[in-house]
Amino acid sequence: MIAVAREQTLAGQLLSAHLVAGQVEPGTEIGLRVDQTLTQDATGTLVMQELEALGLDRARTELSVQYVDHNLLQADERNAEDHAYLRSACRRFGLWFSKAGNGVSHPTHMQRFGVPGKSLAGSDSHTCAAGALGMLAVGVGGLEVALAIAGEPLYLRMPEIWGIRLHGELPPWVSAKDVVLELLRRHGVSGGRNRILEYHGPGLAGLTAMDRHVLANMGAELGATASVFPSDEAVREFLRAEGREGDFLPLAAGPDAVYDLEEDVDLSTVEPLVAAPSSPGNVKPVREVAGTPIGQVVLGSSANPGFRDFAVAAATVRGRQTADSVSFDVNPTSRQILVDLARTGFLSDLIGAGARVHQAGCLGCIGMGQAPAPGSNSLRTFPRNFPGRSGTVDDSVWLCSPETAAVSALTGVLTDPRDYAAEQRLAYPRVSVPARSAEVGAALTPPLRPAEAAREELVKGPNVAGLPDFEPLPDRLEGPVLLTAGDDVSTDEISPAGARALPYRSNIPKLAEFAFTRIDPEYPARAAAAPVHFVVAGENYGQGSSREHAAITPRYLGLRAVLAVSFARIHWQNLVNFGVLPLEFADPADHARIGRDDVLVLAGLHDGLDQGELTVRDTTRDEEYRLAHRLSPRQIDVVRAGGRIPLLARELA
Repeated sequence: MIAVAREQTLAGQLLSAHLVAGQVEPGTEIGLRVDQTLTQDATGTLVMQELEALGLDRARTELSVQYVDHNLLQADERNAEDHAYLRSACRRFGLWFSKAGNGVSHPTHMQRFGVPGKSLAGSDSHTCAAGALGMLAVGVGGLEVALAIAGEPLYLRMPEIWGIRLHGELPPWVSAKDVVLELLRRHGVSGGRNRILEYHGPGLAGLTAMDRHVLANMGAELGATASVFPSDEAVREFLRAEGREGDFLPLAAGPDAVYDLEEDVDLSTVEPLVAAPSSPGNVKPVREVAGTPIGQVVLGSSANPGFRDFAVAAATVRGRQTADSVSFDVNPTSRQILVDLARTGFLSDLIGAGARVHQAGCLGCIGMGQAPAPGSNSLRTFPRNFPGRSGTVDDSVWLCSPETAAVSALTGVLTDPRDYAAEQRLAYPRVSVPARSAEVGAALTPPLRPAEAAREELVKGPNVAGLPDFEPLPDRLEGPVLLTAGDDVSTDEISPAGARALPYRSNIPKLAEFAFTRIDPEYPARAAAAPVHFVVAGENYGQGSSREHAAITPRYLGLRAVLAVSFARIHWQNLVNFGVLPLEFADPADHARIGRDDVLVLAGLHDGLDQGELTVRDTTRDEEYRLAHRLSPRQIDVVRAGGRIPLLARELA
């Protein structure tokens, strides 16, 4: 009965409607039909190169969109080269193209293309934000998206379905960001791993579609596969404002739905919260850290992208001046929202209070500009504050709601907005979202007709390199451990973001020079002397961004296996896709026994993978450790072939 009850959940309904392989049973591998795909420029250049390698003639999804929202600073020619390449690839392969300045992919996709009941695979971990509309939206690696564009199923390990019942009403000066921070306070950055979060309950009535976007977006910070909300009147209202009410489809869990896990959140008890440096899971009440001096406040990003998020901050600072010690930065999240803020006067309120208004895009969220001064605190409405992600090596980034950001910008110190409001006798701003969003449709370019697309030449500047070739997995690997690490290593630490590294996203040999340098600046040089080597890590290895560069650049330098206590979902799959073995310690304590530069031997790999158990010998310490893996037979074939592209090439041959 539990399987039937699970399929009554909204997540179960969406999964069943798209299921092409496997069963809706947690822990088993399933294959899903993909209706839509989303790519952005920091990951999309590799996706387009992968489409070339696959020999694709034309996108076979219902809709695929390439956004330019990350690499927006054009300090030299490299980012502009990538933009030209992406535009030509969209014309060649039949994708929509969203040029620089249109906005962050996730809210823009919701505004223009999101449809309840559809499936969406995106080469960005925050693709899960589209679950706010009742979509099955999953962030994956770029190669997974390339294959989906080519018409292949998306393979996942079936997650548990975690029902989160919301009830009560948010008090003044508390908003959706505080709710998801409360979940992070309870469960940490790995609490949602291998789970789909399904929100339900009477508390949803007080949350707009874009409020829900905040929760769905930061499900990625909990490690969740996806987040799902019902498609109800709030979704209908959102689509009506976008002129797309015809796309509305009512969706909700069935009356007999049973969840694998259940959670209860009383919204009336949620308080202003902040994630302290340097993890989204390091959550504290704002009152507990009040008075901490800040040097920068940034509004925007995919985590707080809605009109309301900017408008409530604008109404809070209206007629006031931000502290002279604070750089008050505003990143509009789409052209539409920027126009709406201008026509309603909220943009003038922000500028009048001292805001620096930047172009619509990710910018500081990915470390592309707005890097804070070392030794100062930066308060941001962003989803992540991993070490160094801001572009400043020794940064101190805090994550908060727009309400907390606005009042703290005024005071110059971290301030609970409830206390500021009481002192200033300031009423909580209740802002109304425009009944109809601004129309700026010409900024998105539709696909060419097939006959025109076939004549399109790809535009490749010198910074657009080809994909490297990787050899099959041998039956025996021997080499040193070049790096040991603890828990929660992020993909930002494996393949850094920021203005120095990001422009090389389409140039793997050059980008490899940055691999692991946030942990060990000498790693690339040492890897040159150890063409076969290993990495040893703790729990939740590879959390954060979906960027497959964090798998492909170490592999380019000779990484053949990562031995960890556990892995984050997307990075685990990315390692497999590029022929790197993700192996787990049978005894987690063995992780601490292996030292840097120890020489390891993995023998009998092919039989060991089939049997599900392997033994690694540490010849330096004369010890052996048992290892396991969670690879399906399909994934074992991928690793043996040296990656998914070599396997496909072999099958085609």
